[in-house]
Amino acid sequence: MLDIKFLRENPEIVKQNIRNKFQDQKLPLVDEVIELDKKNREIKGEVESLRASRNKLSKEIGGLMKNGRKEEAEKIKAQVTANANRVNELTEEERKVEERIREIMLVIPNIIDPSVPIGKDDSENVELERFGEPVVPDYEIPYHLDILESLGGVDLDAARRVAGNGFYYLMGDVARLHSAVLTYARDFMIDKGFTYVIPPYMIRRSVVDGVMSFDEMDAMMYKIEGEDLYLIGTSEHSMIGKFKETVNPEEKLPYTLTSYSPCFRKEKGAHGIEERGLYRIHQFEKQEMIVICKPEDSMIWYNRLWKYTVELFRSMDVPVRTLECCSGDLADLKVKSCDVEAWSPRQKKYFEVGSCSNLGDAQARRLGIRIKGADGKNYLAHTLNNTVVAPPRMLIALVENNLQADGTVRIPEVLRPYMGGKSVLEKTK
Repeated sequence: MLDIKFLRENPEIVKQNIRNKFQDQKLPLVDEVIELDKKNREIKGEVESLRASRNKLSKEIGGLMKNGRKEEAEKIKAQVTANANRVNELTEEERKVEERIREIMLVIPNIIDPSVPIGKDDSENVELERFGEPVVPDYEIPYHLDILESLGGVDLDAARRVAGNGFYYLMGDVARLHSAVLTYARDFMIDKGFTYVIPPYMIRRSVVDGVMSFDEMDAMMYKIEGEDLYLIGTSEHSMIGKFKETVNPEEKLPYTLTSYSPCFRKEKGAHGIEERGLYRIHQFEKQEMIVICKPEDSMIWYNRLWKYTVELFRSMDVPVRTLECCSGDLADLKVKSCDVEAWSPRQKKYFEVGSCSNLGDAQARRLGIRIKGADGKNYLAHTLNNTVVAPPRMLIALVENNLQADGTVRIPEVLRPYMGGKSVLEKTK
């Protein structure tokens, strides 16, 4: 959410930013909020004037009554009552105006970084860099479900009977490999100096509004019926929410946290051949990283975070690339974002396995996350988040890139200590 003072003073910058994000339908909102803001300030001015007048008149009443001028005092009392009624009317009007201002400000997108490429959608995202050689072996790479089934590691039919489409059972060594990846990712981030956290898996609506846009919420979040609670779509939601309405000493920053959680997503609108299997699912587990820092440090942390993900994947022998998200592909709260994509030798292309985002002060403004500076003044923090690893998509990349000609899957060396020393997943079918 933007600072309304910034919008008031820079309406054309805000409008151009909206155009850059190809959201022209939101352009009238800028003028509307400027008018509402003007009206709101006028209301506040009149209320302040009426209250000052009431205090003055109240003193006069006391003097008149003391001097026996009751009739004059009654007239002034009537004026005080009229002023009080007008204040009540204005207060209600002020509430409605401020409610509408907030409603609008929540949907006007954050100002993107000047380095973000301008484009309509993800088809115009820009490849930045490749890490590792993408290899296509001279033997066939089956569909990932076929590989996992040959290892005795997945059962989608039973999951459909129990929960419907978009769920799965992982079993045996494949389930163990899934857990090994998460445990390794946890230790990897702890070694980078991050504090490990297991957060709440449900959050209140006020936190949802603070961490994401309405469109994102509608497409992702499951609501708990009859309660003010939502299942998290990623632990970033509850991790950022942890700092809601806090004032944090400058000298303690940055806060660098890595969190494990299950994630629940509607995946509304997901479609296409690659949505089968384990690409688009309603439930998965993830290791996440978040940073709360000073504004001047956020881009430093942004570049550091995505590099951690690249390093993690390369340590598991998976080739990856980074992709800069264009303006039209950025969620409204984001200043800058890039995806990490893993190589699929079966598809002969890369697919998304993680996303790194700098949200500037947008989440901090919505949630009231402030920093107390050395001069004693408070200012808004910057927030960032990045996927460490999100199995089972990670499993797809892992089994495809480590599949051997005989159908066995080589276990990367860094994961072997978490697999009891096992180096290969054997076929059971």
